[in-house]
Amino acid sequence: MSQPAAPSVPPGPFDPFVIKSLALPNRFVRSATWEGLATDAGNVTPGLCERMAELARGDVGLIISGHAYVRRDGQAGFRQLGVHDPAQEEGLAAMARAAHAAGGHMALQLAHAGMQAGTARTGLPAVDPGDLSAEGLPPCQALTAGGIADLVEAFARAALLAKNAGFDAVQIHAAHGYLLSQFLSPAWNRRTDVYGGALANRARMAVETARAVRAAVGPDYPVLAKLNAEDFVSGGQTPADAVEAARLLAQAGVDAIEISGGCRQGGETRMPARRGRIKNREAEVYYREAARLYKKRRVPAPLILVGGIRSIETAEELLASSEADLIALSRPLICEPDLVHRWRNGDRRPALCVSDNACYGPANAGEGVSCVTFAKRLATTRMS
Repeated sequence: MSQPAAPSVPPGPFDPFVIKSLALPNRFVRSATWEGLATDAGNVTPGLCERMAELARGDVGLIISGHAYVRRDGQAGFRQLGVHDPAQEEGLAAMARAAHAAGGHMALQLAHAGMQAGTARTGLPAVDPGDLSAEGLPPCQALTAGGIADLVEAFARAALLAKNAGFDAVQIHAAHGYLLSQFLSPAWNRRTDVYGGALANRARMAVETARAVRAAVGPDYPVLAKLNAEDFVSGGQTPADAVEAARLLAQAGVDAIEISGGCRQGGETRMPARRGRIKNREAEVYYREAARLYKKRRVPAPLILVGGIRSIETAEELLASSEADLIALSRPLICEPDLVHRWRNGDRRPALCVSDNACYGPANAGEGVSCVTFAKRLATTRMS
């Protein structure tokens, strides 16, 4: 007589996870941000290396770098990391080594800002799907088919540069209103050629990028992508669009998809880094609807979910219910780089991050992103 099967134990946030050839010690991911710690030319600095090592010491399972521009005209911000010049490999290698020496794993995020590029900083014109410059942004040049092919190749070269520098994976940034996100979104992509119209056409540049990156790095190297669940602008991308785009990217060789959302044009309450304190667990998880749809439609790639996750209980719930495979955090790890370590060691208080975005003030001042709110509270406590 056969014995009844033992009940399966749902995965937890501190269980290991494997993406392609990359074995991660837990399910926590540091989602990409802008550190503001590179040189003016986009090169790695000792401060950037130390920031990655700090996250690794804090037990983050996978650290994704800040968005690194694959071509100079794709730079978005001040002191942003670049990955477009072979001369940058030595510095990038130092950053990967710093994370590895501290016990971590690192992916490099590959990005192009498109119409959000900092033209005053680069001296180069911005490009977009179809000369649809957003309010408050400089005029853009519409990409020709040849221009698209050149940019696809730039992503592939950047991916190979990252692999040669020792990164464990790369992530293609197709979210937050950046160039690939602009092609995906009907709010900005009004082309009438093979790159516009139906979703399969709007996703064509992202899919071609994924295939080119895969060809550059080989079959066993982990390739990730990041998508918007919603743009939060009129006529923008929807969760259904995002899930179908994720399916197309998985078919093109992407090994894991991160779901995020929002863009600068969506306003402060719908930007990727939304302002406004998350007061309770019911207010957590900005993109749960998209995550549930992703799982319902069985997209063949693990789901990394970011956005408004602030408690270990919510992380546990998302994994146990199979709404996500990995849990990504960004601002909470700016506030507390050792947050995962704290949770692992039994201090289950929610993240201290209050989502006020004051952390970007030091970055804009050339000092790198850091939590000034928590630092002030800590200083006041020590004085009292």
